[in-house]
Order: sequence, then structure tokens, then C-alpha cells
Amino acid sequence: MKKVIILGAGFAGLHIFYTIRHLIGKKIEVTVVNPMDYSLLKPSLPDVALAGLDVKHTHISIQKSLESKGAVFLQDEAVKIDAKKKLVHLFKGDMLDYDTLFIATGAVKDYDAIEGFKEYGYSVCDDVQAQRLWKRLESFEGGDIVTGSAKSVFGSRVDAPKLSAPCEGPIGEVMFMADHYLKHEKHLLPEDYLINVFSPAEEFFEDVGPKPHTIVGQFMAQGNMKLHTGKVLQKIEKQHVVFEDGTTLPCDLAVVIPPYKAPQVIIDSDLGDDKGFVPTGTNMKHLDHEDIYAAGDITALAQPKLGHIAIIQGEIAAKDFMKTLGEKIEVPAYEPEVFCIMNMGGAEAIMINDNTLYGGKRSVALYSPVSKAMKWGFDNYLYFNRGHMPPEWALKLTDRLTEMF
Repeated sequence: MKKVIILGAGFAGLHIFYTIRHLIGKKIEVTVVNPMDYSLLKPSLPDVALAGLDVKHTHISIQKSLESKGAVFLQDEAVKIDAKKKLVHLFKGDMLDYDTLFIATGAVKDYDAIEGFKEYGYSVCDDVQAQRLWKRLESFEGGDIVTGSAKSVFGSRVDAPKLSAPCEGPIGEVMFMADHYLKHEKHLLPEDYLINVFSPAEEFFEDVGPKPHTIVGQFMAQGNMKLHTGKVLQKIEKQHVVFEDGTTLPCDLAVVIPPYKAPQVIIDSDLGDDKGFVPTGTNMKHLDHEDIYAAGDITALAQPKLGHIAIIQGEIAAKDFMKTLGEKIEVPAYEPEVFCIMNMGGAEAIMINDNTLYGGKRSVALYSPVSKAMKWGFDNYLYFNRGHMPPEWALKLTDRLTEMF
């Protein structure tokens, strides 16, 4: 039987596991390695940070579910991958051999790269930061909020879109949900606060086309928001944020997406490109190692860094692997798209489905209670089904809905 290791249990890692699980005990043995015994439901983190959702609703318990399906689960972390000897060295001292390795560790949010973040910065990127932000927002009585993405720099080995920010969808949720909370829960007046939004790119939401830009722009104009593009964050001070061009913005609350960087294990194992992200072909195989696949944020090909793209890549990686085992299965073509549902607070949300970044013509943005219902349903399905994606018919129904607009 083939020994399979999956590093990481986020969107990509879990989707790979659930796609190949029926082969466990027949053709494969599977070990899943993850630092926590839960998977973090990242789409729900803005609800923790900006609406007070209990953080336990972002923790998808996975150990019993994976083990009940025949996997070995190890709560640990890889510190070195020896691709020549096909060995994974773990932090607690174990050493695992493999026939096929799936790398789905995600990327590292580099808060330390932002001067002043520890003292004055907040974020929505993980469960700790989301809880910190909610406590601060509860005590916020007015002033200047500054939110945006720090600039990330990616490698050049694979042909992927060149983006200044890994994903600005969470910034959209921060600005809209904060505006909703301050108006409807804090009952602040327009003159009591201002939300300054910055982007390192020359265009906010540079990864989508005209329709999302139009709708997002319309709602920004209706809110207490001001947009600043081409701004690369340098540091956060007590009452200001400072950009590389020397300009500043007054700031009583800074909410930022930090730069993304590759995990040290990929860098130390010499498995990354010039910035440490794993280079793959469109079959998600490592360009230099036939027995290593990668999917999700850790790949150089994933631009933007988005859960939907992680699922697309995980599906391809899993099915390509199954084909190598002799399974009669069709491997999907790599056709990335930006798909996300931007929570705006209350019952409002915007669903975005756009492939213009990749040369396509689809540019959809749906502002409707249906979008909010879809987000609620998707997040809860993942939570109660231990990270298992909705059935194929439900995903196809979503596709048909977007085609109507």
C-alpha cells in the first residue's frame, strides 16, 4: 500500500483527504499532520472580529472524523522535508516516510514584518487576532480607523498573476462590517468616525473585473469610507500609520492584513521558489519532485490566496494522484476564478464570481440577501461536516445562480 502524508488540514488539505479517503485500506495509508486538532474556518473570522461570534464556531474538530475514516492523525508540525529520502521530520521528533506527499500548510501571516503591529495593530487573519480586534472594537467610541493590506512579494518561477496584495476580500469585510457595527450597534454619527481604506495596488481589488468594482465602490461611497491606492504600509504608530512614500494617515485603530510569506520548513527543505512558495504545474505536482503535490496558499500558482482556489487545487491534486493509482477518473483542468462572499454586516453581503484576472469574461457581483444566506449556509455546512465540502449538486447550483447575473 502507498504511504500518503498530508501536511495541513485547511481547505486544501481536508479536500484532498475527503477526495481520496475511499482508497484508505485498499490502496493507500494516510497520515494527516496539523499543528492543531482543529481546522480553522477562516471565512467566519470576520464574524468573530466584527460581530462578536464565539470563536469556537471557527474551530472545526477534525481528529475523530479523520481517524474514523481510517487516517492516522498527528497533532504536530513538519520542520524538515527530505525529498530525496522521502522523509518528513516533525517538531516532536517523529520521522515519517512517504510514497506521496501533499503539502497544504498554507502561508504564514508575517505580523512581525510590520513595525509597530505588536503595539498598535489588529487583524482578522487568525483566531487570536480576531478576538483581540473584537475586544478593541467594543471599546471604540469614535475616531479614525485605517484598514488595508500590507504589500506581499511573490516569486517568479511559475506563470501566475502578479498581485500586490494576497487577497483584499477580508479588507472589504472589515470596512463594511465595522461601518455597520458603528452605525447600528454603537449608534455613532457620520461625523464621529472615518474609515480610511488603503491598498498597495494602484486599484483596490485588483484581482477582479468591472462589476465587483462598481458595486463595492457604490457601497463605499454610501458609507463613512475613503480610499487610498498605491499605498505601501511601512509602520503603525500610536496615532498614525506611515507609508513608504512618506505620507501618513491619522489612526486610532489599525486593522491590516500582513504580508504573506512561506513557512520556514519549505525554505529549509529547498522546496520553494525564490520567495519560498512551492512551484507546481497545473496538475499541482512539484516541478522538481514527481511524488510531491501542493495545493492552496503555499503554492506559487495560487494568486490570490483564496480558499476557493485552494479547493480547486486540492481537487486537481487528489484526482491526479488517484489517476496514478490506476483509478478511472478525470482530472479537472486548472481553471482558477475568484469566488467569495463578502459579509457586510447584518443581513447584507456581496457574492463575487470573477475570472477576468485569468483572461476570462465573467465578472459577477450579487448584492442580495441570497448572498448572505449562501455564506451562512456554506460556513455552517463546513463546520458541522468537519470541513467536508458541500455535495457536487449544491456547488453546481451555485454556479448556475452566478450565471444568471
